[in-house]
Amino acid sequence: MSHQSIFKDESKLDINYLPNRILHRDRENRLLMEFFSFLTSCPDRMSQRVLVIGEVGTGKTAICQAFGKNISIEVGKKGTKFRYIHVNCREYRGNLTQILHQAVTVFQQHFPARGYSTGEILNTFLQILEEEQVFVILALDEFDSLIEKEGSDAVYALTRLYETQHEKPQRISFIFIQRNLTPLKVLDDSAQSTLQRNIISLERYTKDPLIDILNDRVKLAFEIATVPEDVVELIAELATTELGNARFAIELLWRSGKYATAQDAERIEPEYVRQAISAIIPTIKRSELCGLGLHEKMLLLAIARFFKENKEAFSTLADIEEIYAVICEEYDEIPYSHTQLWKYIQRFAHIGIVKTKVGSAATRGRSTMISLPTIPAQELEIELYTMFKLERR
Repeated sequence: MSHQSIFKDESKLDINYLPNRILHRDRENRLLMEFFSFLTSCPDRMSQRVLVIGEVGTGKTAICQAFGKNISIEVGKKGTKFRYIHVNCREYRGNLTQILHQAVTVFQQHFPARGYSTGEILNTFLQILEEEQVFVILALDEFDSLIEKEGSDAVYALTRLYETQHEKPQRISFIFIQRNLTPLKVLDDSAQSTLQRNIISLERYTKDPLIDILNDRVKLAFEIATVPEDVVELIAELATTELGNARFAIELLWRSGKYATAQDAERIEPEYVRQAISAIIPTIKRSELCGLGLHEKMLLLAIARFFKENKEAFSTLADIEEIYAVICEEYDEIPYSHTQLWKYIQRFAHIGIVKTKVGSAATRGRSTMISLPTIPAQELEIELYTMFKLERR
């Protein structure tokens, strides 16, 4: 009989889900609110341009969309008509005409997609805003694709809209979103200087913030007690090695849940995380295993056995040594010393088979903890047994 799904609301792990609060981005949110604070006091007197940069998975899109939701509420309290419009430039291959058309359709849903030049659509957009007495923040995500496609002229046209129209209300402000500043190098000096006046840079997430983000999604997406804390920590560690990518962490959490559900498990176990990540990232090559010595392989087999038989995400070297000693008896070998085995563990960590960390006093003192993060334990055990059989022949 199948278990009930461990998911409570799977949609909370979707890439497009926007949480009510973006964790560990308070400083960046305050900066955005400060840059655009004029919208609540004198919206017609100025226009603002802000560049938000950060690597994949640092929350650029999420923080801007959350800010758009919040600023809309604040401006609305003042009785001012306002819209936050978010357009992904890459979806339109960086074509400014199509990007502006998307912005126009927010107000005129059936505006023709063809037959208008870029300048005509831009003028139409400005006219609509004037007629409806509305102010707009136009957030252009993956802005580098527009730079690549259109170059300096397009950037200049967007950023200098009101340079000769000081007497008119300045109804459009911009947020430009991209990974880093490198794409700006192709622009002329004037366009570059305009974009680099107000920059908000998002740093990569470290392990502890990723744990907070994952725990927040666990509460929303999973049933109670179906995602152990050591699983969350394991996923956070793996995402940290992927440059602090929160998007990767959330996807790995979702995939791990899928593997658990497919096997009718009552909760996510570390082995399901290993299965999930091995489907995303290529793991160890067989040639790397072949290059190991006999006792290295037996120690690795001990690690595989431990994590196959235990539901824990981490082990001590002492636990592994006990299993290694049993394997040595099976193969009629004299066990190597603790010091030599520790050197092997260090080598495994160097080539990416295992990860090591110092355990906290609250768990197992200050002993070194070992995890098998990316290789399913059962698959590793089978591969090693196959090698032993071939070598014996």
